[in-house]
Amino acid sequence: MSETQKNEAPVEAKEATEAAVAEQAIERVSKVDKLGRAYATGRRKVSSARVWIKPGTGKVFVNKKPMNDYFKRPVLQMLVNQPFNATETLNKFDAFVTVEGGGLSGQAGAVRHGISRALDIYAPDLHTILRRGGYLTRDSRVVERKKYGKAKARRSFQFSKR
Repeated sequence: MSETQKNEAPVEAKEATEAAVAEQAIERVSKVDKLGRAYATGRRKVSSARVWIKPGTGKVFVNKKPMNDYFKRPVLQMLVNQPFNATETLNKFDAFVTVEGGGLSGQAGAVRHGISRALDIYAPDLHTILRRGGYLTRDSRVVERKKYGKAKARRSFQFSKR
């Protein structure tokens, strides 16, 4: 085998593997219903949120109330708007959300997760931005159960030597 044939063989193999990887890449397609909405479910702690988004002026309604009335704390409002800010679509979509279970913090996290997934379904080109920001990953942390013989999940009763 000559020197040029030795150098060409690995290049051809590399091109073949790149072509195989490109064929396996998932083609993401927008899934929109007949009303032009994308639907997704978001979850956090015990809360679950059902989210519909469609092109609009940036209104977010949570349980038929404006987001600012439902989530009064600015931190929770910021949490809900994070996917829109990350993808630079802040005033381009309207979101209609029904959320149940848990407290306000868990509900805000569920709404954020649902909006992120709905954006990914509506505009698949935003997938990498949302994935890198960690918005598509469900936060699996939940409250640890109380164990018998303990005051709480891990806290023991006060020890008395005498």
